[in-house]
Amino acid sequence: MYYLAPSILAADFTRLGEQIREAGEAGAELLHLDVMDGRFVPSISFGMPVLRSLQSLRPQSRLLFDVHLMIEEPDRYLEEFVGCGADILTVHVESCRHLHRTVAHIRELGSKAGVALNPATSPEVLKYILPELDMVLVMSVNPGFGGQSFLPFTLEKIKEIRRMADEAAPKLLIEVDGGINLETVCPVLEAGANVFVAGTAVFEGSITENVKGFKEVFARWK
Repeated sequence: MYYLAPSILAADFTRLGEQIREAGEAGAELLHLDVMDGRFVPSISFGMPVLRSLQSLRPQSRLLFDVHLMIEEPDRYLEEFVGCGADILTVHVESCRHLHRTVAHIRELGSKAGVALNPATSPEVLKYILPELDMVLVMSVNPGFGGQSFLPFTLEKIKEIRRMADEAAPKLLIEVDGGINLETVCPVLEAGANVFVAGTAVFEGSITENVKGFKEVFARWK
């Protein structure tokens, strides 16, 4: 199965609820929520108040909350973000001093656990933690800003993580975030990813048609 995770960074925040509902009705499965603190990455985005406000959409939407913490010291906020509805909570290996402890805590709180890698971070850091994870997020741009171009060298990293997962964690989801559109999604699919974060490629123009375009690509790939 392949899953689309629209990133609300590219949405119109004056119509956020409406656009999220449209993406869900069109067939998206996850809602990608990029939390940025201005320290781990240059930008500041949004935090717990926005996630709490989105909880009101739960009765109308089956979208899973895919929360990506691009923040320093994420351990301080794990309970709060799970309390705000995080179905999947992803932390960066670069910001965690004791990654195994952090991942275990996320799972104890009742959320699925993900680990993100920046473009220059080697997959080798996942060697001993992979069986404990539900998802690995490969950043295919340097994090902090939306609308960047896909970095082609990350394809080899995706392939390597897929090989590692096939041996140690066959059910692992591999998510890719950065520069994903209807052109770049095909080589990423071929590399072995199965969850795709798309911002402008979903929220620019017709959301319904954009989601439909991704779903058609996924259907052909099967």
